[in-house]
This record gives sequence, structure tokens and C-alpha cells, in this order.
Amino acid sequence: MKIFKAALITAALVLPVMPLSAWAETPADVLVVAQNIDDIVAIDPAQAYEFSSGELATNVYDRLVQYDAEDTSVLTGSLAKEWTVDDANKTITFTLRDDAKFHSGNPVRPQDVAYSFKRVIDLNLTPAFILAQLGWTPENVEEMVKADGDKVIIKYAGDFSSAFVLNVLAARPASVVDELTVKANAVDGDQGNTWLNANSAGSGAFALRTYRPGEIIIMDANPDYFKGAPKVKSVIIRHVAESATQQLLLETGDVDIARNLTPDQIKGLGDGIKVETYPQAAVHFLSFNQKDDALTNPALWEAARYLVDYRGMADSFLKGQMDVYQAFWPKGFPGAYTETPYTYDVAKAKQILADGGVETPINVTLDVINAAPFTEMAQAMQASFADAGINMEILPGTGGQVITKYRERSHEAMLLYWGPDFMDPHSNAKAFAYNADNSDDNYQATTTWRNAWAVPADMNAETKAALAEPDQAKRSAMYQDLQRKVQENSPIIITFQATSQVAMSDKVEGYVNGATADLVFYRLASK
Repeated sequence: MKIFKAALITAALVLPVMPLSAWAETPADVLVVAQNIDDIVAIDPAQAYEFSSGELATNVYDRLVQYDAEDTSVLTGSLAKEWTVDDANKTITFTLRDDAKFHSGNPVRPQDVAYSFKRVIDLNLTPAFILAQLGWTPENVEEMVKADGDKVIIKYAGDFSSAFVLNVLAARPASVVDELTVKANAVDGDQGNTWLNANSAGSGAFALRTYRPGEIIIMDANPDYFKGAPKVKSVIIRHVAESATQQLLLETGDVDIARNLTPDQIKGLGDGIKVETYPQAAVHFLSFNQKDDALTNPALWEAARYLVDYRGMADSFLKGQMDVYQAFWPKGFPGAYTETPYTYDVAKAKQILADGGVETPINVTLDVINAAPFTEMAQAMQASFADAGINMEILPGTGGQVITKYRERSHEAMLLYWGPDFMDPHSNAKAFAYNADNSDDNYQATTTWRNAWAVPADMNAETKAALAEPDQAKRSAMYQDLQRKVQENSPIIITFQATSQVAMSDKVEGYVNGATADLVFYRLASK
């Protein structure tokens, strides 16, 4: 597929195929990024489920609606210029803009949208569950998603609001592909999956020129992008696994951005380099398994909130990696509850334990992933909790070992983190504020079930009501209320929100790094 005229493929764009050591400096109109991208398994948006592949999809493909570079906290139209909602009939009608084109030159049609969604459901690869939540199946998707003139009519089935549907449609698997190009490259009924895992068929700000797994991604600017041409002609993402090498390349001017530096390396950077810190979607928490009778007293839960040395950790070994945060929906997303009322106060914790009839000492095992900074966090909590007579025995393990115990509900206390699958507060509310069936044979991939916490009936009801609430402002207020309730009275103590530090040349401006991998944008970047 010919994407751009030959005049655009300048000598500067050929430079990135040379060895990095041969560069004197990065080309003026090319943004060069050093990043560990070996997590990528697939780049077809119907299959891509990794962090790095999400960044690629966001820059190469468009969705009907999305959280975009100008403000990653606001849902806005993208391929859709407007839409109307019929909550009673569970239908949203989108009107497509008429100036969007795929990189092939083909216009973006309602038929492409319908094909893209059907393709995700039919292939049924890892991220398909996000769209399947709308009640779509291979048998009914053609009835649920229809092209009509310049419109796409989308129906959904379930007790949830149109606001939830819009957030689902802003997720990665809702990326729209060029039906004609994909079908032309399909082999043996794979619906173009093999081809799309090495090429692209999008309409986004950039077109994929080269992808070599574990080596390089080169994206060329789309000069005809309907939101305006990117400010650089090309973005090159070089796979550099070692953070020390990333630091060296940044300091010598061979790359413009280094994505994976450690806090110590960040501290040691020289002149001409700046560091930007971005909140990320993952929230970290300490939790108590309610199968252990010694951990079921709400006074213990409340006291624990005053035994975490939040600021001491955030200002020392977690600096640049995490911010103090105490609610289940991350800051930077609509509906976040940003109050942090709990501070380290041993005397208050002791009083709460005494008033609540909790006898100390209490001995509890704490499972933790055996890697930094998790083991350091566990050690800090071990020390601070001991001051109130709660003795923690740290049980380090691999990620797989820790998660297995968590899924089996065989732990006592657990130190872990959680991130949403898509940008809707229900993605986390169902994990932290809902558990209507706490029986052992009703496995749920939620923190509530895994900690055997039978969520109060009124909280379960509010979680379901928030999912169904059609008014966005009321819905956000309901999720904020749920976060406050979980914050005040649950065996899950949320402690931090992850942050990401990105080092870059001080010439770089306009780089956008939102709270998830799907919100990393290069369209506005310049240098």
C-alpha cells in the first residue's frame, strides 16, 4: 500500500535505519524515542493488548469517539462529528465526518466502522471482551451495528448507560480499520490479522512504515489528517531494553526521548534534558482477606489507613514512581475522587484498635511481588504497622505466585496494584465496590471477591445504578460517592497512584503521555 508521495520520504527519514552510534544528532523533523517495546505480541487493534501496542494503535488508528491529545480527560468526537442518544431504546446514532480518509486514500465510511466492530467480535481475540460487554455476539453484531448513509447506528443490550457505551467505544478494540485494504490482504480466512500484525490500515495522525518486533517502529506523519498534520514528519521508536543505554543515547543526543529510566538515572541527568511526570492509571493497595476471622473487624481496616507512611514512602524510594492517592478510580480520569484524608498517625491507629475491641498483637502474612519497589513498600509497612502491634511476615514471590494465591483467596494480606481495562469508572467500580455473590465457586476477577469481602447490599445496588445512570454528571457523582465509601470502610486500603517519568531533550514540546498507554500521543510533539 502506497501511503505517501515519494517527495515526503526524504534523506532525513532514511537516517534511522543507520546504527545509533553513527548519528551526530536526531534529524530536525524526526522525533526519536528510546523505549523497551519487547512487550508487543500483536499490533492488529483487534488483538493488541500490550502497553506498547496500545501506543501504536492510538497514533495510527481513529475511533468514533476518544480521549484525544488536546485534553486526555475529555471524551470528544473523532471520526464521529456528532451523535444522538436514545437511552430508552439503547441506541446511539453517530454521524461521521466527511473529511476523514484512510492512509490508503480511501474515505472512512460507516461500512468501515461496522466491519471493524464485527471483525473484533468474529475474531474473538484478547481485547474482544471490551466490545462484547455491549451484548454483541457473532450471531447478532450485524443487527447491533449498522451503516446507514453517513451514519452508524449502534445498539446495545444491558443495564448500563450510554455514557458507559461511549467509553467502551473509545477503547482500543473500537479502532476503525480500512475494510477494503484489510480484505485485500486477508489470507485463509484470517480477516487480515496476519497482515495487520506487520502493517497498518488506519486513518490516524501517523501511518506505520516499519515494524520489526523487538527492534523498531517507524511511523510517518499523515499530512492530510483531518485534525491537522503532525508537527514532525516521522516518529521512530527504537527498542532499547537497557535503561542505562537509554540514558546514554539521550545524553549524547542520539534520541530525543527516553521512556524507561530509573529514578536514580533521572536524578543524574545533565544539562539540556528535562523530565516530565505523568499520572498513570494503576492504583496500589493493601488488602485483608476476609476469610481470616482476625482480619474482619472494620476497626482494623480503619486503623490500617493510619499506619501507612504514605508521605514517607512517596518522598523517598517511591519519588517519581508514585503519588499518594486513596481512591479506586485514578486521578486524571472523569469521575475521580481526589481527597486523601488519611495520614500516618500511630497514636490514632492505636486508639481506633482499642475502641474497636481489636486485641493486639496480630500476626499476619503479607504477600508481595519480589521486585522493586514492592518489596521496599512491604518493608516500610512492616515497620510502621509493628508500631501498633500488627506484625507482618513478608512472603515475597514471583508475580505469578502472588497472583495465583490472590485468585485462590489463600492469602492473608496482599500488596498489589490494579489498572482499568478501559476509561470508564465502572471498570474499577466493579473491582472495588461490587461483590453480590461471595461464594467460593463464583470466581470473579475483582479485588472484592479475591479478598472474600461480601460488599454491603446498598453499595452493590449503587454500583449497578451508576452503571445504568444516563446523566453523565450524576453518574460521575455516584462513582465519587462509591469511592468515598470504599475509602472509608473496606478491607482494601488504596495507597498510591503510579506515575511515569519521561526524560527528554529540552527542545521537545507537545509530547502527550496520558494515564494509560492508549493516551500517548505524538501528533502535537515538536522540537
